[in-house]
Amino acid sequence: MQRIRWENIAIVICLLHYCISLVWTIFDCGSVYCNAYYCCVVLCYIVYVIFSFSVWVLCDRNLIKIMEDSVSKPNDGDVHEKSNTVIDSVTEDNKTGETDKKKKKLSSSDVWKFFTKIGVCEDGKERAKCNGCNQKYIIGGVRYGTSHLKRHIERCTKCRFDDVGQMMVDMQGKLKAKKIDQMVSRELCANLIIRHGLPFKFVEYSELRTWISYLNPEATLVSRNTIKKDILRIFKREKIKLKGELHNITSRICLTFDLWTSCTTEGYISLTAHYVDSNWKLRSKILNFCHFPPPHTGFELSKKINACLHDWEIEKRIFSITLDNASSNDVLVKTLKNQLVLNNSLVCSGEFFHVRCSAHILNLIVQEGLKVLSDALDQIRGSIKYVRGSEARMIKFKECLQQIGNIDSSSGLCLDVPTRWNSTFLMLQSAVKYQRVFENLRLVDENYKYYPSEEAWKRAEKITVFLSLFYEITNLMSGSSYPTSNLYFFQVWKIQCLLIESVQDGDEVIRNMAEKMMVKFDKYWDEYSIVLAFGAILDPRMKLVTLGFCFEKVDPLCWEQKVEKIKDKLYILFSQYSSNTSTSNAQKRSLSDALSSSSSKPNLFDVSYLLSSNFIIIIVHINILLFCLSC
Repeated sequence: MQRIRWENIAIVICLLHYCISLVWTIFDCGSVYCNAYYCCVVLCYIVYVIFSFSVWVLCDRNLIKIMEDSVSKPNDGDVHEKSNTVIDSVTEDNKTGETDKKKKKLSSSDVWKFFTKIGVCEDGKERAKCNGCNQKYIIGGVRYGTSHLKRHIERCTKCRFDDVGQMMVDMQGKLKAKKIDQMVSRELCANLIIRHGLPFKFVEYSELRTWISYLNPEATLVSRNTIKKDILRIFKREKIKLKGELHNITSRICLTFDLWTSCTTEGYISLTAHYVDSNWKLRSKILNFCHFPPPHTGFELSKKINACLHDWEIEKRIFSITLDNASSNDVLVKTLKNQLVLNNSLVCSGEFFHVRCSAHILNLIVQEGLKVLSDALDQIRGSIKYVRGSEARMIKFKECLQQIGNIDSSSGLCLDVPTRWNSTFLMLQSAVKYQRVFENLRLVDENYKYYPSEEAWKRAEKITVFLSLFYEITNLMSGSSYPTSNLYFFQVWKIQCLLIESVQDGDEVIRNMAEKMMVKFDKYWDEYSIVLAFGAILDPRMKLVTLGFCFEKVDPLCWEQKVEKIKDKLYILFSQYSSNTSTSNAQKRSLSDALSSSSSKPNLFDVSYLLSSNFIIIIVHINILLFCLSC
């Protein structure tokens, strides 16, 4: 009772002191403390330390009980009785520990996953039975260990094929149980089908099921409907993850879109997002790849893209969209641009929204020039088709190649795709290299009637040299692993300079070809893409000075106006981003003003006030009060 009464007195005195001290400090907050008060505070803290230690010691009832028990003296008989009891218990524990240790040592081997102990037999020896073939072996004692059991496991066919399939070997060479998670197995199978484009019925192939059952009889084999659901679940999970990534990036998103018809006459669309992530890496993600039934009009296409943007919740993050030069795409851009501008989602009212595909324009320009070579091109294409038409013709062509010799045959004959001019260039390049072989083939094969004339070969050689620069530029601008916006201006300028020089060429074929290509160039690139010219300005190797030099070379009269136009557009874009940043900063300032209090009240977010003695004393008192209550 005395101890409990002392505890209550200590706690009450401590709480009373700190309540009074806390009230005194709060009412005097902002005033100047006198020296006497500071002395009182120091004295209070000393008293607090003494009483807190007393409360802490006295409140620990277990400690007090131990102290009381240690003070009282036991009898000698009790001491001997307790000591004997302790010795007996320790002895029993040691015996039990040794027995358990032996049992643990006896059963620690992994062979007991394949054997079952059957006890002591008639001859007085303990035996174990194999779970696979029921063969019995003597065990126990110093003489019989587990080595003979391990040797049996290695040669026992039933253990090998029925049970070892569920085991794996660890780094120490021991057999270790391997439990297979069926959900993980299904996830890996779904990823396999996604990665390699396998059909859903792949999981129902009988040979695959036999192989999996052989590896693990307990494996659960799913149907194609189940694996389809797993793939859709993975798609939804990855879509949510990509949504979060697109939501967290600070830059805007550039889109590319294409529509084509498959071999089954079904229309498909593909929408891809290009952006720079938080690690300053260029990312390209396919947002939608889906079937698009007719009609394939620009209005319907704009509705589909707008729905995709709302589904991904990025309709307010778009900067531009890149399309080819199909007539329906012009209607698409106009309609989609009006919808986004109406919601104030585009920068500079969508002035830089539409970007034409440079690779597609270059393809149209070169295709126009190749029309000059139509006859010679048809003869060369027919010759390659003839040689590749049968195995016997290929053998004859190789024999002619060996007879002539001194020809690099590392690259074979290429057949082009008429809609892709770069494949036509590769076909001409390979055919010119084998010109002498084709001439020899004409002499040994009477059925070969597609041999081009000497004039056609000369045209093919000249055009191959002429188009080599276009081929390099196409490969450079079609890169997907590096930014290409800064390369656009200089490469288009090189093409324009080449065409201007070729228009005055002495060869009639090259001149006619350059004239046709120049008409197409003026149609699409008479005015360079302004937004892509920004990439050249921001490239530290070029900037505005290089743009002025390039414009002056191709247009000496109006180059200054063109440079000023691009410069003005760049300033407009900069002011747009600057205004957005200013608006964001103004919102932050208004939020800060709302959080700050008036001049008559202390500002809790002011560092100088946080460092003042009054505020710190209040916080210290509150913490001390909470500590006392917790005790």
